[in-house]
Amino acid sequence: MPQRDLNNILHRISPFFIVQNVMEKDGRWSIRGRMLSDVTQKNLLNAVRHSGFNMVIQKDDTGLVLNVEKEAEPIIIQLPTIPPIHIILFLLTVITTVIAGSMMAGGNPFANLSDWGKGVSFSFALMMILGCHESGHYFLARKHKVDTSLPYFIPAPTFIGTFGAFIKIRAPIQHRIALLEIGAAGPIAGFIVAVPALVWGLRHSQVIETISSSGIKLGDSILMKLLTLSLFPDLGSTEDVILHPVAFAGWIGLLVTMLNLLPIGQLDGGHIAYALLGERFNILAKYVLLLLIPMSYFSLNWLVWGLLILLLMRTTKHPPIYNIEDPLTNREKWIGATSLAIFILCFIPAPFPS
Repeated sequence: MPQRDLNNILHRISPFFIVQNVMEKDGRWSIRGRMLSDVTQKNLLNAVRHSGFNMVIQKDDTGLVLNVEKEAEPIIIQLPTIPPIHIILFLLTVITTVIAGSMMAGGNPFANLSDWGKGVSFSFALMMILGCHESGHYFLARKHKVDTSLPYFIPAPTFIGTFGAFIKIRAPIQHRIALLEIGAAGPIAGFIVAVPALVWGLRHSQVIETISSSGIKLGDSILMKLLTLSLFPDLGSTEDVILHPVAFAGWIGLLVTMLNLLPIGQLDGGHIAYALLGERFNILAKYVLLLLIPMSYFSLNWLVWGLLILLLMRTTKHPPIYNIEDPLTNREKWIGATSLAIFILCFIPAPFPS
């Protein structure tokens, strides 16, 4: 405590206290003395109120000891400034997903204003899944001090109202653990939100006779099969489940997670696989991309996604990072195993079968 601060405290307590001795230790002053007659400890405490200092009064055999130290600086949490483009894109995506959800539920939001409410549950579930996925990447990038943007949501006139969301990493990721954690955080976070959304939605879905079913046919993942069997154990061979919009949002969440975990290029799965396999990843990525060609036998979507990957990334390789050949730690192995398990559970051979 500077001398001027001590002088300020002594001046404040002088009408109430006779100072006998002053000692300083670890930035705290111990002022020993005695109170004047007709003075209370409350008078002393009031004397230093709003001074920027705390005082604790102790008694000993010779009188009082006033322990004085500076108040702790308030903790100020600075939230990142959100550029207007992020807010605008987010709000537009909310609107387009509400419209898509409303039409999915049989409403017409363009003709009837009240039908907008029918799309809120779908929009909320889907935006939560996409938002948590990208937030996982964002917060782990911040943890590893990697310069990155806030999430960009992409509104679109599609049957789900969006092309998804992404963050922009503005600096190279230098170290393996950073690459692994940033890559895995998004799919894991999105999966954690998508599963309860899917369960809740399935509980509110309807069972109908397949002869009368219409609409989009959806493929099943292992997880989807397990949940359907557990929630609809008596489902007959001539029956089908019409998904509630929230269940459909959960299904989309599983699909997005699975696609992002493909070990190709700079997809999330590419980051994870490269961090675990090193340069051997580049061979794996080529084979996985080639494997999408025979997979198109089950669904042409695989061919479309393969072409999009080539157009957007132009390579299946991953940029090099430091310490890539160091032995894997148990933590890194667990992250890789968790990501692989999620990919297997979410894998859909034919997402939109004909």
